[in-house]
Amino acid sequence: MQTEDEILRAKLRDAVRLARSGSGAHFVGFLDEHEAAVAEAFVQAEHFADYMLWGGFPEAERVCFGAFPEWMEPAGDAFPIETVTVAFRSCDSLSHRDFLGALIGAGITREVLGDILPEDGRCVFFLRSEMADFLLSQITKIGRVGVKLQRGAALSLPQAHHYQPFSTVIASARLDCVAAACTGLSREKARVLLSSGAVQVDHVSVCDADFAVREGSLLSVRGKGRFRIDALSQPTKKGRLRLEGRKFI
Repeated sequence: MQTEDEILRAKLRDAVRLARSGSGAHFVGFLDEHEAAVAEAFVQAEHFADYMLWGGFPEAERVCFGAFPEWMEPAGDAFPIETVTVAFRSCDSLSHRDFLGALIGAGITREVLGDILPEDGRCVFFLRSEMADFLLSQITKIGRVGVKLQRGAALSLPQAHHYQPFSTVIASARLDCVAAACTGLSREKARVLLSSGAVQVDHVSVCDADFAVREGSLLSVRGKGRFRIDALSQPTKKGRLRLEGRKFI
């Protein structure tokens, strides 16, 4: 029985094959962050450069994979992605979970949904273009809250994430050191998490405590949260590093 990653690679292989044949651009997804990492590794192994990952805006977490023929420049506006704005009363409180539940309940699968960006009185989300007409005709309420859906986003996008910055000193850029510093655990407990497969670096599970973490890396620690590593200073005279980062909240 094929794993989910193997099924995804088969879809990517088909998209790349069709693009190489010159039959136009072909798209897979939306993909989550792990699937996007699988796609990146796949095209590198295939030595295929005419591709793009795009989710409707530069910081998107959920993205579509686009394979393009040689004669076509990869570009975001070529992707079959629709932006939808949901308007509702600011006094009504609606969360990401509320919107996701309503969209799934309306018959939209997660695979055709991109990022969902809620804020007071408004939510902007992204989906595959072929589903837009159906969805716009289906949803008039999220839970008990009346809403109005329209194509596009007239204002700037809602902020996708909020962060809590932190700064600390670590012995080295080894993954066990960095994971311990981010989570407030001892290195011994961090190693236990690593050995159990609870730690991902840039959406790939890493069990090696000696793995060297780089600036810009995203750490996900099961049960502890997600952390962006913004800066690792040069070693001090005592050989220690200053780590600057942000925790997703």
